[in-house]
Amino acid sequence: MKKFGSILLATTLALTLTACSSSNSASSNNEAASSGSSTNSTAKKPVEITYWYSWGDKIAENNENLVKMFNESQDEVIVKAEYQGSYADQHSKAQAAFAAGNAPEVWQNEIASVGVFAESGMTQDLTPFVEKDQVDMKDFIPGLMGNSYVNGKLYALPYLRSTPILYLNRTMLKEAGLDPAGPKNWAEFEDYARKLTIKDQRYGISMPIDIWFYEGFVRQSGGTMISEDGKSAAFNNETGIEPVKLWLKMKEEGIMNIGTTDDAGSQAKTDFHNQRAAMIFSSTADLTNNMKVAEEQGFELGTTFMPANHTYGVPTGGANLVMTSGLSPEKQEAAWKFIKWMTDKEQTIYASSFTGYLPSRISAVESDEMKKLYEEKPLFKVAVDQLEYAGPRPMQKVYPEIAEIIKDEILRAVVDPSISAEAAVAEAAKKADALLNK
Repeated sequence: MKKFGSILLATTLALTLTACSSSNSASSNNEAASSGSSTNSTAKKPVEITYWYSWGDKIAENNENLVKMFNESQDEVIVKAEYQGSYADQHSKAQAAFAAGNAPEVWQNEIASVGVFAESGMTQDLTPFVEKDQVDMKDFIPGLMGNSYVNGKLYALPYLRSTPILYLNRTMLKEAGLDPAGPKNWAEFEDYARKLTIKDQRYGISMPIDIWFYEGFVRQSGGTMISEDGKSAAFNNETGIEPVKLWLKMKEEGIMNIGTTDDAGSQAKTDFHNQRAAMIFSSTADLTNNMKVAEEQGFELGTTFMPANHTYGVPTGGANLVMTSGLSPEKQEAAWKFIKWMTDKEQTIYASSFTGYLPSRISAVESDEMKKLYEEKPLFKVAVDQLEYAGPRPMQKVYPEIAEIIKDEILRAVVDPSISAEAAVAEAAKKADALLNK
């Protein structure tokens, strides 16, 4: 998953993640006019709206393809799709566009930031639309709904959702005499990394210090990031310290490569693709691209759950679709028509099959199309099965800033051996508490 951090201060927003891609647009105009009679009539022009999205490669193709399909499926709404860079870029641009009065009608909201934008008044409560159209909310997978509601109201619908999973070079695992199914727990994970490492040639695993992965390791240790009342950090204990101790130990032994630059996430993927690392943690959204690379590079790809400590555990991730607040009734109806279509069963099946993102609807998971895909390509089902152990991300306004602090403090320990895991976590918690109690 993508790098998460903090920006957007104007409305107490703080956000950061990573991405890149290309942009395109699809549009059509449907006008009909009659002439030569005393009664001239012109068909109602379609309502035009703009949709902003993030991420590139297969994910960008998926967005552009779906918008084109929507535009061709009806003649009441025309959607213009526009790529906006990373989630952080998109969020920042949306804030500026909202202030200027020209925000996109529909856009992707990274899930941990749904509450930030809803509480700032920038996004529309979707509850009335769902109730009017009697959308079956029970069809959405419960584990993906935790970042959709704010103060009891629905502000976002799951769209491209993910969890981190462990990607494996099964060819290397087999050569090292390891079970190609992958490690099941932290002890096996460490052992795999050790046996897969070849000094000056290959690491067992390459990874960035990513808040998403840290949240997963904390959950695996039985912990949470923020206290139930939202007033203090909940990771300044063994559940938050154990992951950092493990990472520092593996880094010191030379079996884990921890990137310290801004592009560490991309570098870890490059290491895996070029077979300089046998394992990586990454989003299920990278599945189809990793499958393509593995085929090109001539190795067998594997996927498995993030290893368990006291339990399995992962955060969910990705983006939900939101509607900008303050739209005219005409634009609202057009935006809702598009959001409803994009999150419906058939489009969910398409997006999941095309990218590897999680299907967000139960009916999609149980469809013949997805069952066939899981039978033919079982790697797609790993993240779906892992949802049993998944949970939402914190949505406090200051959490994006807290996430950046945690990452920075852990990185300090990575580059400075005099800073212990305990000290790094304690300092991050101290700063987090200060933000939570402002």
